[in-house]
Amino acid sequence: MQQKTIPDLTWSSGVSRRRFLKLGALSLAGMMLPMSAFASLLERSPAERRLAFYNTHTGESLNTVYWASGDFVSDGLQEIDHILRDFRADEVAAMDRGLLDLLYVLQGQLGARKPFQIISGYRSPNTNAMLRSQSGGVARHSLHMDAKAIDIRLPGVELSHLRDAALGLKAGGVGYYPGSNFVHVDVGRVRRWQG
Repeated sequence: MQQKTIPDLTWSSGVSRRRFLKLGALSLAGMMLPMSAFASLLERSPAERRLAFYNTHTGESLNTVYWASGDFVSDGLQEIDHILRDFRADEVAAMDRGLLDLLYVLQGQLGARKPFQIISGYRSPNTNAMLRSQSGGVARHSLHMDAKAIDIRLPGVELSHLRDAALGLKAGGVGYYPGSNFVHVDVGRVRRWQG
């Protein structure tokens, strides 16, 4: 029986196919590592996860359990969706559950005892367009419109410490707005900027 020899493909850059696949696998593992670390922080959480908010525009407060005994709590999620609604249009959206977990881990990392102050949660497309027309710092395709972003501050925690803790989680985008006194966090791709 004749044995076939498969040539080692070499691309113009001089990288073999085998080396390319190995580098790709290592890169993929590197990209997944931050999420694994984030997930491990969630796994170590107690039997319930609680979040507290204060909406700076409406004056509403909330302190609720959104996850208990291995599952999300419907009533808690509805309360969170309501307080994080687009108050201008009075539109409610189901906030991304990963964003809630990000906030939960963030408050734990910082040892926060006070509620997150909400500057902006969900935004309807109309509200986003209106804000964009008034400010160059509002993205056309903002993750706020997908209920995957939130602008926050934490009383008793320096804004730069909040930013650094969010950056350390590597769980999404982090925008730092010291002039407006808030930090933007989202569960989109990992990136950072300053406004």
